[in-house]
Formats: sequence, structure tokens, C-alpha cells
Amino acid sequence: MIVATAVCPHPPLLMRELGGGQDVAAELRKECESALEALAAHSPDVLVVIGGHDSSGEHTERLVPVREFGGTGERVSRERTLPLSLGVARRLIESVGYRGRVETATVAWDASADEVEALGRRVADRTERVALLVMGDGSARRGTRAPGHLDERAFVFDEEVRRCLSEGDRAGLLRLDPDLAADLMAAGRAAFQVMAHALASTGGPVGPKVLYADDPFGVMYFVAVWPCDSF
Repeated sequence: MIVATAVCPHPPLLMRELGGGQDVAAELRKECESALEALAAHSPDVLVVIGGHDSSGEHTERLVPVREFGGTGERVSRERTLPLSLGVARRLIESVGYRGRVETATVAWDASADEVEALGRRVADRTERVALLVMGDGSARRGTRAPGHLDERAFVFDEEVRRCLSEGDRAGLLRLDPDLAADLMAAGRAAFQVMAHALASTGGPVGPKVLYADDPFGVMYFVAVWPCDSF
């Protein structure tokens, strides 16, 4: 039973030590922490985190991939560190002091419609009180200095995602085009669609709210909270 869901992005700069003297992601991190606190307020039995990655699978690693992105610390193999999306989630969870049970899994960036539906249904079919945290970015082609440079289609794509998140439109998220998302380097497409499928058996979100929607580095970041009426 899903009691609430939240969406957060996963730029490495959300890990504070990577920002140096100037914390350029402070506002974004604050809103992400607000979303995590909203999930915790529903007293879940388990917090399930779904984030994008090269491949789908469950993850039990504990180390956050700080060194890989220029931070200091022990140099370890990638097999011992969480994927970026889950590593950022782990750091956010720690920052709000959440001490409940956490389970983490990835969904492949290019996951098929069948795959995202199957993962969403597995989350939805759990009998515990589940808070679902979805880690995913919008497009990365919103300017000449963006990671993927400028693609005008990015603005329409991201506005549709923002609208869906603000209105609780699960069907709209499921209509996102995987090929267009790949062209636009939208890392959250599959994870957003897992969330939409996971909520198919609920009465839908109650009072969905977008806390943040902006592109400070040419990448679109969303923070949203969807309380559910199933609890």
C-alpha cells in the first residue's frame, strides 16, 4: 500500500561536499529535504527508492559515489558504490535523519513499457505502508551550455512533465515518449513511469504539489510530492 510518493532529481552537486565553498545547489537540496520529510510524515513501514541507471536491479551497496565525481575519500570499485541516483537519494535520506527501513532499486534508462509496468506493480503489490521516492531528472538539453547542448524540444517535454507532476496526471507520465526522452537525455523518464504504474491501484494523489522546477545548469530538475488517498 503506497501512502505517499515524491520525486527528486539526482545531480551530484546535491552531495554538499562537491560544491566547494559555494553551495550552488542549496535551494534545490532544501526542497528535496522537504519532500523527504513529507514522505516520513506518513509513517511508512518502508521507504522504497527507485532511480535510473544503466541497468535495472536491486541494490544493497552503502557507499555513496562521491569520489567518482571529484570528491575526496576512499577510492573503491564501482561495484561497491551505489549508482548516482541512489547515492544522491541515500545522502538526502541521511540529511533529514530518517532512520526507517530503506530499500533501493534501479530501472534502466531505456526500460521498455513492460519493464516499467512490472516494476511499478511490484511496488504497488506490497502489503506494507510504502513511501516511494523516485529519483529522476528532466531533459539535459535546455541551453548551449547544457550537457547535451540546446534542443528546443526540451522545453515542451519538460513542461509536460511539470504539468503531470503538478496535476497528479499518471496517464500523462505514461505517455512520455522513450525515444524523445533519450534524445533529450531526460534521465527520469523510466523512473517517472514506474511511479505512474505503482499508483495505478490507488485512488491517486491527493493535493499533488511541485516544490521545485528549474534548470540552473541546463538540466531540468523537479521536486514534487504526491500524498495518496490509499492510507
